Amino acid sequence: MEIDEQCAAIPMFSDSLSIKPNFMKLHCPPLLLSLAFSLTLSAASFSATKEKKPDRPTPPARSFDAPGAPKFTRLDGKPGVNPPVDVDGDFLIGPEYVAALETKVIEGVPQGKVQQFQIDSKDCKLFNPGIARDVFGTVDPNNPKTLIVETHPIDYKRTITVYVPAQYVAGSAAPFIVAHDGPGMGKPDMNLAHVLDNLIAQKRVPAMIAISISSGGGDAQGHERGREYDTMSGLYAEFIESEVLPMVEKNCSVKLTQDPEGRATMGNSSGGSAALIMAWYHPELYHRVLTFSGTFVNQQWPFNPETPDGAWGFHNKLIPESTAKPLRIWMAVGDRDNFNPNVMRDGMHDWVAANNNMATVLKAKGYHYQYLYCLNTGHGVGPAKPQILPQALEWLWNGYPITQN
Repeated sequence: MEIDEQCAAIPMFSDSLSIKPNFMKLHCPPLLLSLAFSLTLSAASFSATKEKKPDRPTPPARSFDAPGAPKFTRLDGKPGVNPPVDVDGDFLIGPEYVAALETKVIEGVPQGKVQQFQIDSKDCKLFNPGIARDVFGTVDPNNPKTLIVETHPIDYKRTITVYVPAQYVAGSAAPFIVAHDGPGMGKPDMNLAHVLDNLIAQKRVPAMIAISISSGGGDAQGHERGREYDTMSGLYAEFIESEVLPMVEKNCSVKLTQDPEGRATMGNSSGGSAALIMAWYHPELYHRVLTFSGTFVNQQWPFNPETPDGAWGFHNKLIPESTAKPLRIWMAVGDRDNFNPNVMRDGMHDWVAANNNMATVLKAKGYHYQYLYCLNTGHGVGPAKPQILPQALEWLWNGYPITQN
């Protein structure tokens, strides 16, 4: 796999200070000892100002046949077996998994090119500046569905990682997939590239371009990533359309299709909810959605009275009460996925229940969807992902013409 790094890697620094008391007593004169203890106290004071993360107990395993769960077609007990790529519905897999051959580099398979570049927030029209918080928020006493969070503005750099398949014909308008939470500069994640190399060569998916976009940093309420991914609006899709995709075309010498049937978006956790949010609010741009442990819960911040339940509102209100959109949606969740991991006790922070509800309402509205319930996995479906990602991508692109040689 050829990697073209167009920008220098970002250095990493440690903000910790380690001082060993016994060494200090034996080897340091009093003045240096006093100075060292002062530095230790300063470091401790600095650490105390860093964000205090809420307790997050280990989520319990949720039964696949609990009340409210879909009726699953069982494939469990058969490692490596996935649902068919040409059917919709709900499927149970695991608890053991086998990584698909398509996740490996296979000799003789044409390999695409991976490039990276960065976007500075100061050069952006939207999401400029970014936001960050110092500590986790507190529940609003006047509205238990939201948090009071203190934030401050930040500048940030966003890495864009672009995979261009070997089969891409220069000047042609290529289908593409947008992946959230892309890797950092100088650290391209080749897993998706390897899978696409193999699936494209086998003519199981079209010769698509993959665009992995890193977030603006942090997570959830009060951080830039949360603002981008969890906000129930079309703003993030509009940011990608107007500011990211033109730079991809310019920097990587490609042309991207305008056909929504040839545009997909995918993500894990809040990146998964962002994937659906993009397509839901802009179905004229995206028709295909792939999510792992989608955060279809109440994580939106700031509070919006038009969508008071955040992404929980997808299955609670929006999908049941709206005309079906031309979307094709693939989802997976772990039986030990997140469960009420923060201070909000609003009944809308169970990732398993949220994804189960999504499957139920999608089926009721006649959507093309496939839902995998992965036994013995947690948030992000861990060991199941290398087994199911190739199958998921093939299902996702079902019906799209494959024309490459």
